[in-house]
Amino acid sequence: MRKIYKAHKIYILPILAAIIMLASCKTERVLPVTESVKDISGSWQVIRATRNGTDLTNIIDFSKFRVNFKDGAYTLVDRLPFLVNKDGAYTLDDPQYPFKITFIATGAQPVATAFTFPIVNGKRQLSLTFSPGCPNNSYVYVLQKTN
Repeated sequence: MRKIYKAHKIYILPILAAIIMLASCKTERVLPVTESVKDISGSWQVIRATRNGTDLTNIIDFSKFRVNFKDGAYTLVDRLPFLVNKDGAYTLDDPQYPFKITFIATGAQPVATAFTFPIVNGKRQLSLTFSPGCPNNSYVYVLQKTN
């Protein structure tokens, strides 16, 4: 009789352990998190610029150049080679996940460019890639919000 009891004990323990493990698993309902709308309002200055991979930051004085964004409009201060040469309006392709920004200079056709909006060292940056005029020249401006 003891042998039968021991044999049942050996089978019962793994079955009980499996039942307890299955009962402890609960399905959590994960709600999707909505991404906030990206706000680029403010004054932005160039902190790094390249043309065809060559660093222009120490060659050209970008210290006075600014792009000011406010309420769907932009203004340029101390113009330099840029995607547009007049003030106007701008739009983002997606307000939550922007990958492209379109500049609409006053009296000109819309011009779109690649757009990234990363946080680097705790500060938000804008990165614009464009080719004004000659398609053989590719510029990358990395801008940071001024205080």
